[in-house]
Amino acid sequence: MAGFLDSLPTVSLSGQPIDRSPAALFRQSCRLGSFAGVTSGHCLSFVQANVVILPYQHAYDFLLFCQRNPKPCPLLEVTDPGSYEARILAPGSDLRSDVPLYRIVRGKEEEEQTDIRHMWRDDLVCFLLGCSFAFEGALLQAGLGVRHIEEGKNVPMYITNIPCRPAGVFSGNLVVSMRPYPEAEVPKAIAITARFPSVHGAPIHSGDPAAIGIRDLAAVDFGDSVELKPGEVPVFWACGVTPLVALRNAQLPLAITHSPGHMFVTDRLNSELAI
Repeated sequence: MAGFLDSLPTVSLSGQPIDRSPAALFRQSCRLGSFAGVTSGHCLSFVQANVVILPYQHAYDFLLFCQRNPKPCPLLEVTDPGSYEARILAPGSDLRSDVPLYRIVRGKEEEEQTDIRHMWRDDLVCFLLGCSFAFEGALLQAGLGVRHIEEGKNVPMYITNIPCRPAGVFSGNLVVSMRPYPEAEVPKAIAITARFPSVHGAPIHSGDPAAIGIRDLAAVDFGDSVELKPGEVPVFWACGVTPLVALRNAQLPLAITHSPGHMFVTDRLNSELAI
């Protein structure tokens, strides 16, 4: 990655210097189409965010959905209609191109694209939500492994039997991400992630997956399955892919989100969110 980033231009087309911070360089690689992969394990010091982009006429309903379901949908920033810059989290960013991979939902049809500049409209509103990738650096620093990073995979995600509180056209069940830990390390993982409430915080469940409606850990709804070693316990955190389920249920003419695991990397440091 370092060699690739070193090859990127240092000035913009207008001749202005380009921000060379790791997060800005990472976004630039997405914007240029040079990176379209999973973002877990990248820019570990920087806050990553889920992205939801909706027409203004549905923005209030979704804002209410987030307010009623703060665990899976912790709001970090909302843009003005038509604005595609995350002015608070990443000044100078372009939310139309700085996400590695987008999921476009039109009614019951879905497709993925690496750039949505060609479909941008002046009535679109961008929501940035906290992501559990933001606390993975803290887990690693504490000596707790993160299995999907170790295996070079996307985090496993599952749709549970836990309903979210509906709001307007948006409804659906909670989605969770899973990371396995030896039973003795679970309290430590809970304590570490509880310090990050704005990026999902403490897990919602650990132990028997069936208790939250998950019958088979190998049968992921999003992402990749990972190994569960003898003596390990699956630990489940609320996940920012929950809005994708709500978008599917709403069947809007147009809604855009990140492809699960392909997050928007901000300029904010994870340490700024810790309490």
